[in-house]
Amino acid sequence: MIDQRPNPDALLARVNDKEPRTYGRLKIFFGAAAGVGKTYSMLQAAHERKAEGLDVVIGYVEPHGRKETEALVQGLEQIPYRMADYRGATLREFDLDAALVRKPQLILVDELAHTNSPDSRHMKRWQDVEELLADGIDVYATVNVQHIESLNDVVAQITGVIVRETVPDKIVEQADEIELIDLPPDELLQRLKEGKIYGATQAERAVQSFFRKGNLIALRELALRRTADRVDQQMQRYRRDHAIDATWPATTRLLVGVSASPSAPHLVRAARRMAAALRAEWVVAYVETPNELRRSEAQREQVIQTLRLAEQLGAETVTLSGEHAAEVLLSYARERNVSKIVIGKPKYPRWHELLVGSTVNKLMRMSGAIDIYVLSSDADESESVPRTAFVTSSSQGAYLWAWSAVAICTAIAWVVNPYFDPANIVMLYLLGVVAVATRGGRGPSILTVMLSVAAFDFFFVPPHFTFAVSDTQYLITFGVMLLVGLVISTLTIRRQEQVLAARVRERRTAALYALSREFASLRDLGQLLPAAVRHVYDIFDSQVVILLPIGSGRLQPWGMISGWMNTIAPATVYSPSPTDQGVAQWVYDHKDMAGLGTNTLPGADAIYVPLVASERAVGVLGVRPGRRQRLAPEQVHLLETFANQTALAIARAQLAEDAQRAQVQVETERLRNSLLSSVSHDLRTPLTIITGATSSLLEEGQELDRQTRSELAQTAYDEAVRLNRLVANLLDMTRIEAGAVQVKKEWQPLEEVIGVAIARLEASEGLAEHPLSVDLPSDLPLVPIDAVLIEQVLVNLIENAVRHTPPATPISISANTAASGVVISVADQGPGFPAGSEENLFDKFYREQQNGSIRGVGLGLTICRGIITAHGGRIWAENNPAGGAVFRFSLPIEGSPPLFNIQE
Repeated sequence: MIDQRPNPDALLARVNDKEPRTYGRLKIFFGAAAGVGKTYSMLQAAHERKAEGLDVVIGYVEPHGRKETEALVQGLEQIPYRMADYRGATLREFDLDAALVRKPQLILVDELAHTNSPDSRHMKRWQDVEELLADGIDVYATVNVQHIESLNDVVAQITGVIVRETVPDKIVEQADEIELIDLPPDELLQRLKEGKIYGATQAERAVQSFFRKGNLIALRELALRRTADRVDQQMQRYRRDHAIDATWPATTRLLVGVSASPSAPHLVRAARRMAAALRAEWVVAYVETPNELRRSEAQREQVIQTLRLAEQLGAETVTLSGEHAAEVLLSYARERNVSKIVIGKPKYPRWHELLVGSTVNKLMRMSGAIDIYVLSSDADESESVPRTAFVTSSSQGAYLWAWSAVAICTAIAWVVNPYFDPANIVMLYLLGVVAVATRGGRGPSILTVMLSVAAFDFFFVPPHFTFAVSDTQYLITFGVMLLVGLVISTLTIRRQEQVLAARVRERRTAALYALSREFASLRDLGQLLPAAVRHVYDIFDSQVVILLPIGSGRLQPWGMISGWMNTIAPATVYSPSPTDQGVAQWVYDHKDMAGLGTNTLPGADAIYVPLVASERAVGVLGVRPGRRQRLAPEQVHLLETFANQTALAIARAQLAEDAQRAQVQVETERLRNSLLSSVSHDLRTPLTIITGATSSLLEEGQELDRQTRSELAQTAYDEAVRLNRLVANLLDMTRIEAGAVQVKKEWQPLEEVIGVAIARLEASEGLAEHPLSVDLPSDLPLVPIDAVLIEQVLVNLIENAVRHTPPATPISISANTAASGVVISVADQGPGFPAGSEENLFDKFYREQQNGSIRGVGLGLTICRGIITAHGGRIWAENNPAGGAVFRFSLPIEGSPPLFNIQE
């Protein structure tokens, strides 16, 4: 039993298609020729939508003086035309900017294939429509079948008229709806005679050329077939959604092989029609063989234009390399699982096929299960035959080297002639051919072969010193020698050309690999962007700029803000002009390529590629080639790859910065909460005690005895001192974290510093409950310290011991000399601290819990570490094996104390 349930993935994709989207919808009113009623039908549909309450405006409508059409224009809001001056004439153009500002729900744009005036943003009106759709505006548009790019040459063959204004097939294919406006040829001709399409004079010319009945029938068939293909696609979707048929046709993929032939554009258009009929993916491949590498600049430009045409028609383009085009094409076809190869019919002479071989014949023999389609063309192929350049391809020095090589080989052969057979003499000349082929071009190597044969005949074949041959067997020797020499020179030159091409490809691949590897090790934008500029400059030999959004989304060359342009060579970067700045902003806003060599804003000085990562634009990459030279399609693809890598690196760096900021915010929030929770209790306790003591003194002062009043006053004083010390610790911690602690070292005796610290704590009630002992050696040296800061360290350590030990337990202070200074210890005999918490003790707000309560703010030890570190020392804690905890800190002694003169 066949499972006829719908495919869930297909259903999900269908649901997604029906969900609200930000991209506008495009409806095309499609016809076979002018006058069938496309504009009229479009206006009728617009009135119906307006009656439904939709906001409808006219962007551009051309009534052509037809009263019925002009009547339908009434009642619809129309955006004023943009007037443009061109060669003394004033042209009416669609105002794209005004339409974007007005932003209606639906806009009408007539004549989709129209070419805009040179001062317009886009070259074609269909590009204006793309921008409207990208802004979420629905569009009604009109187009005739003869304006579709893939049908251009078919229409020209039928009507004899070459249509210059065309629309890429992808625009028609991406339309959400296509409505065929059909009219039989007889009715269309009758409308033409009645003057409803053109004026009398223009109508008469049209009947004699384009509007012949046979032409109209053929155009109508093309329009119907094109619409039928669209209907067939809708039917296939319907069958998929309703699971009518679970069998799917196998995927068909076409590979189109093109060369520098003038018929290559015809081949691409024909392959586009074939791919559309088969609903198949198609790839256009150009193979760089040694013969192709010797093409002239005009022929190489022909290849670039052919590949650009293929891209405009929706094909994937690729440039391959190899010695034999047939083998390379078949290898790539098997790698991509291609089922059909399309190639043009060669028009080489028969002798050329016998001598050089035929790519078509090789494909037929070696294709196996792959189908081969050979298409004919009326284009002249004479220019496509490879022509071997002699004088133009090599320098005069190479030809002199050819003569010199033959002369040297002749001299050596003349010396060894008495000892060598003639066959060995021939080997010497072939060695000379190899030497010339490795240093010169094809012309010098062929000249060497011919001179070698002539020299061998003249000097070494009897009768000597004449070109006459007494033994006819030498004619075979001459022929073999000539053939072998030509083969050797050809193979050597081909190998050199392949090595050269391989070096170019290796350089590009190595540059991409180096870029990816360097990006992997960099995280900061100040390092990523200069690296990207250097690599793009190296591979494209063009000036580079990277523009990133600043503030409100306006682009700015990043180097001008951050200053990293100082880290790279000035020749590698450029500052875009105000016009190019606008082009880059458009690229950023629309996430589409524009500028030099593209169909959008081609007047720019550079080509601008959007840096898109995760469906969002993070910047724009600009490349300005020298002398406004356009980049080849494969270079544009490589530039897009570089742009993708750069965009991902920028997005990764920005995400890392965002994560770091978020981490800092989390840490700041955590510290703030810890500070509030810690300080709130320690502030509230002394304040409560002070408030209670002072209120008792104020309210009951006269009734209290003298001793009680004294105790309350002492309590308030002690808590005020404690509160003051807490605030001082907070201020000290703030100063330490801000790096504002300045150590003023002076040579001091530790006995005095320790004594002052103990004196500060003598009035403390807590210290009075603990026996305190001090053990200092008599030979303790002077130490360079800031006495006030070290005194604060000792006070904090003693208070920490008092706070964390039971009453009556002793506290001891000792010191001893070490290798580089002195070590001071503060020990107690309390419970100590948990093993493994030695380092945590010095963290901010870290507190040990004792007897169910947490005492202290947790800043004293942190302040101690900051002060000791500022002195260049180290502080640490450890549990005493005899019980209790020991805090030690070291103070380095650098230099020698000053000498004092003591006089009686």
